[in-house]
Amino acid sequence: MANPIEGLMSVAMENIKQMVDVNTIIGDPVTADDGTIIIPVSKVSFGFGAGGSEFNAKPEGKDNKNAMFGGGAGGGVSINPVAFMVVGKEQIRLLPVSSNMSTIDRVVDMIPDLLNRFNSFIKDLANKKDDEDEPAADGEGTSIVLDE
Repeated sequence: MANPIEGLMSVAMENIKQMVDVNTIIGDPVTADDGTIIIPVSKVSFGFGAGGSEFNAKPEGKDNKNAMFGGGAGGGVSINPVAFMVVGKEQIRLLPVSSNMSTIDRVVDMIPDLLNRFNSFIKDLANKKDDEDEPAADGEGTSIVLDE
């Protein structure tokens, strides 16, 4: 006789396989009116357990085809939103759902914006320097060229 636990586990594992999908963790993208794409990111946890026992209906030593079986299987799924990935025309940002961000997480999240501001500041300085160093109308003066 085939072990009934195998059947229980097989059915439970098939159901879990149906639930496991890449779209469960990285959700379907949503496009906003301005062209920004928002992608939800989730944390998925699965738990599974199965067990059982066979009880003899007849005394030992005799044919045991009518053995009784008791068993069960169970599982659980937990899906928690973690963040939203926002893909814009100029940048990509990861916006966490939790407000329990550490200082390091906040600094790492601010780095792309700080780099953009720094680059803009350097370009503005270079443009001002070029405007100040324009040669006079009579051909006197010098100009400085900055490599970007």
